[in-house]
Amino acid sequence: MEFTKGHGTGNDFVILPDPDGALDLTPGLVAALCDRRRGLGGDGVLRVVRAAKHPEGVALAGEAEWFMDYWNSDGSFAEMCGNGARVFVRYLLERSLAVAPSGGALPIATRAGLVRARVEGADVAVEMRRPRLYDTATVTLGGLTLPGAAVDVGNPHLVCALPAALDLTGLDLTRAPEVDAAVFPSGVNVEFTTPGEPVDGADGHVLMRVYERGSAETLSCGTGACAVAAVALRDGDRETGTVAVDVPGGRLTVTVTADSCWLAGPAVLVATGTLAPAALLP
Repeated sequence: MEFTKGHGTGNDFVILPDPDGALDLTPGLVAALCDRRRGLGGDGVLRVVRAAKHPEGVALAGEAEWFMDYWNSDGSFAEMCGNGARVFVRYLLERSLAVAPSGGALPIATRAGLVRARVEGADVAVEMRRPRLYDTATVTLGGLTLPGAAVDVGNPHLVCALPAALDLTGLDLTRAPEVDAAVFPSGVNVEFTTPGEPVDGADGHVLMRVYERGSAETLSCGTGACAVAAVALRDGDRETGTVAVDVPGGRLTVTVTADSCWLAGPAVLVATGTLAPAALLP
């Protein structure tokens, strides 16, 4: 089985080329691939398949050639992954499976619908749906309970600002935060934030850590950065604007417009090779 390893601000993925949808990808195999000791290691798997060849992508085949079949590291599906989409696009371009339109954007099919991408020098930016703040809820982490804003970015997020007295780097995210299952019946990605110093060219600056549903803490989360940016803009009495979001793996830039959201940052392919699936499974 061929593979490529890539990451976006430390959010890392195993990329599997499967243009005709012939690969027998199972939750067990995905979890084994993402195992950081016995497998390749990753926050998730990106299967590269033609939209027309995947049952969840065929409806968008007339608008996008490629479907991003994204799996979390525990073998579960995810609706969307912003960093994954950026790495997915980098793979398509570097493997000559797609060409970035001059002055336009490349469409990609996902479980959350169609996203568009453009290359901006060393960065890849993807346009996703505009984040929608729709509820409030609380999260409990150890003995700490915090209020948060529920945000839909094609997948669910709960954005929780830390009190000034708490240090973001000191949070223990080795265990999953406790959330209200009635509000989030399919689970939720939880972001913890503190404000950052002003950044030139940005309307806001936020520092963030995230516990991702199905993957535990990751160094970065693209859709989470979009959710955090939307909350930061709301708290600043703005409906649109640009927010710099610093994650443990680097910096992402989120631009919220009247009808969409652009996520920009580096997307890097670091290795390619072949693996033996039978060696990964018991």
